Amino acid sequence: MGSAAGASVSWPVILTRAAFLALCALVVLAPLAQAKHGGVTRHYKFNIKMQNVTRLCQTKSIVTVNGQLPGPQIVAREGDRLLIKVVNNVQYNVTVHWHGVRQLRSGWADGPAYITQCPIQTGQTYVYNFTVTGQRGTLFWHAHISWLRVTVYGPIVILPKKRASYPFPQPFKEVPIIFGEWWKADTETIINQALKTGGAPNVSDAYTMNGFPGPLYNCSAKDTFKLKVKPGKTYLLRLINAALNDELFFSIANHTLTIVEADAVYVKPFKTHTVLITPGQTTNVLLRAKSKAPNATFVMAARPYATGPGAFDNTTVTGFLEYAKPSSPSKPKASKLPVLKPTLPKFNDTAFATKFSQKLRSLNTAQFPAKVPQTVGKKFFFTVGLGLNSCPKNQTCQGPNNTMLAASINNVSFVLPTTALLQAHFFKQSRGVYTTDFPTNPPFKFNYTGTPPNNIMVASGTKVVVLPFNTTVELVMQDTSFIGVESHPLHLHGFNFFVVGQGSGNFNPKKDPKNFNLVDPVERNTVGVPSGGWVAIRFLADNPGVWFMHCHLEVHTSWGLKMAWIVMDGKGRKQKLLPPPADLPKC
Repeated sequence: MGSAAGASVSWPVILTRAAFLALCALVVLAPLAQAKHGGVTRHYKFNIKMQNVTRLCQTKSIVTVNGQLPGPQIVAREGDRLLIKVVNNVQYNVTVHWHGVRQLRSGWADGPAYITQCPIQTGQTYVYNFTVTGQRGTLFWHAHISWLRVTVYGPIVILPKKRASYPFPQPFKEVPIIFGEWWKADTETIINQALKTGGAPNVSDAYTMNGFPGPLYNCSAKDTFKLKVKPGKTYLLRLINAALNDELFFSIANHTLTIVEADAVYVKPFKTHTVLITPGQTTNVLLRAKSKAPNATFVMAARPYATGPGAFDNTTVTGFLEYAKPSSPSKPKASKLPVLKPTLPKFNDTAFATKFSQKLRSLNTAQFPAKVPQTVGKKFFFTVGLGLNSCPKNQTCQGPNNTMLAASINNVSFVLPTTALLQAHFFKQSRGVYTTDFPTNPPFKFNYTGTPPNNIMVASGTKVVVLPFNTTVELVMQDTSFIGVESHPLHLHGFNFFVVGQGSGNFNPKKDPKNFNLVDPVERNTVGVPSGGWVAIRFLADNPGVWFMHCHLEVHTSWGLKMAWIVMDGKGRKQKLLPPPADLPKC
């Protein structure tokens, strides 16, 4: 794994002979590739393999890409084509999702299991083939089946086109910082048992920063991420929350961070001491090192923002920000420097969360306009939250009053099909796979954030919403108090959306839209539905295919807090979903 610092910053790339030959071929083919779509073609190989990794004094075998944790960094420029060959050498079925990549007409490469593809089975291979169009910034990739993304994840860095610059000062260095979550026990066993018994799965034992938990955990002092900086230099930190079930607050002691991008879209820069980042979100921040090297080491820390009724991992991951000292051979080695710690908000500080998310605004310049839909073709109102399923006959269940915990959107707990939705849609074989009657509104009105109704049982089904090509959609997502109010980070595949409004309590369709921001709302792919509140988003359905939408708290997705949108083909040649690749996995 290399040293703590080295392993996490440099993301070593190992060139095999095959990769070297591929690279040579790439150099020869590059002009051909460039002519077609203005970028180059980049090849990556992902070997899904088991790897023994030791954390918190315990060694366990985990699923990895190329034996690395985090996995390899994908680097591309806006306009590049990526060919990523995934070879499955483990006993589990696998898929990989390129989180936040728009996948224009290339839905076959999106990755969610049983939504856009059947999984890659043991011993099988699949090449994810897609072009990065009109996007630049930080995204990430992760497994998209069961809970495998707990260790199968890594950064995606999309650089601006050649000769294009950042709309902020050019940093001296760019560093990805990817947050993860660690369990001592086997996570597949944990979620499978929880789904059988209907209880809540065990919470994680630690959080990690670039794969390392840091000194606050049992015997983890050596497993600490260290960021070495030079005085007076500016660093671009690419923050990624790849944790399974926890939103995180992040701060660096005695340093101010300037937020310049969210979910690979530039924002109006603003300064903050603390960043809130939900699973599925990415945030780029500028860190300006102090002009003179101070006599101290600064702690970088992240800990959860947790609002729900359930238990959560209330621990803190830490790393160190260290200043490079000019070395002089005559002086003896300096004594140990004092360590300064940041102050993070309380675990349930919803007031901070609200204020923070309201500060995020699109850059909205001539070069980077915010193309907010000004009119709405279709309106949807989705309640999101927890609920209950009845216990199967002759079984005892661990949910309240012998029930099973569940989650739903508009009271529909989504059931994954056994064949991929995209194939069923493309080949017009939907019968027995899905129905197109996903409710536009909740089945009945109630005081969503007040006292819950007596019956909080959910309905189950594989239901989708069908949208004609180029429909402008307005979707209001309302948190509910079933079991308890909770913040839900909702992620939409295939699109970015504009966050035009948010508020606490119940959404008021007469009053609240008057305050929508249709000028410079933040544009992103994952948004927190506020705890005990609502959020309104708008997007243009200009990408034909089947697009998953789900809570990025993995436990809620497992319980059914998910659904899918089908966007029909348009009339034009470039408005149609391309046919499936020959190597698309079979179910």
